[in-house]
Amino acid sequence: MLPRKSLHVHRSEKGQSLTEMTLVMVILLLLVGGIVDLGRGFFTYMALRDAVQEGALYGSINPTLTTEIQNHAVQSSEMIQDLITNDDVTVEIIGSPCTGNGIRVSVLYPDFQIAMPLIGTLIGTQTVSISASVTDTILSPSCP
Repeated sequence: MLPRKSLHVHRSEKGQSLTEMTLVMVILLLLVGGIVDLGRGFFTYMALRDAVQEGALYGSINPTLTTEIQNHAVQSSEMIQDLITNDDVTVEIIGSPCTGNGIRVSVLYPDFQIAMPLIGTLIGTQTVSISASVTDTILSPSCP
């Protein structure tokens, strides 16, 4: 008959698995939280970029109507209306406002909230600025 091996755990090793799991879970939760924040930030950037693209498209036909360009950017989607105002949208004419020159529409969203408190502590702030800019060619009016 073969001798039975003892399955007894030494007293000093009783909490080892729990300690290891705790350390690994903290790291995994930080990674997941960082990925979620990164995804939210990328989604917000895409929405801002689409908004300034809409403004630049309108501005390529009506380059001198700055307020209307800003309105088009802000009102391009319901999400954007909650994030920015006309004051956050900048319109810049490159050259003269006529065919062939450029128009640049930019937006700055300075208060993107980071959801994970520990990540905010690591980078030193709970908010991050997100900006987007699009340059388009002016299609009308024609140059004199």
